[in-house]
Amino acid sequence: MHSALLPRLSKLLLVLVAALACSAQAQPAPGPTPTPTRGQLLYDTHCIECHNAQIHWRALSQASDWGSLLAQVKRWQATAKLGWSDDDIAEVTRHLNDTIYKFPQVRASR
Repeated sequence: MHSALLPRLSKLLLVLVAALACSAQAQPAPGPTPTPTRGQLLYDTHCIECHNAQIHWRALSQASDWGSLLAQVKRWQATAKLGWSDDDIAEVTRHLNDTIYKFPQVRASR
């Protein structure tokens, strides 16, 4: 009786291996890692050392809308003497807003 079971198990094992091989081939290849934005690069280089995500989610956050977030980025870059341009400040603000805050953005008039 044992010998009759062996061919069935072999077939089952072969079908299982074939199914696994097909499913492995059907998986989409992982996409390329998105290129970090200028805002993310500036933030990761100059701010992340002191500002992890928890500081942005705390109850006493100083940012309550787009304008106050922009003001905080401007304030802290000045405190750190980073000398960022208005465009750099806007890029970091946009990065923080896109990844954490989700405030409606106000377009700067030029």
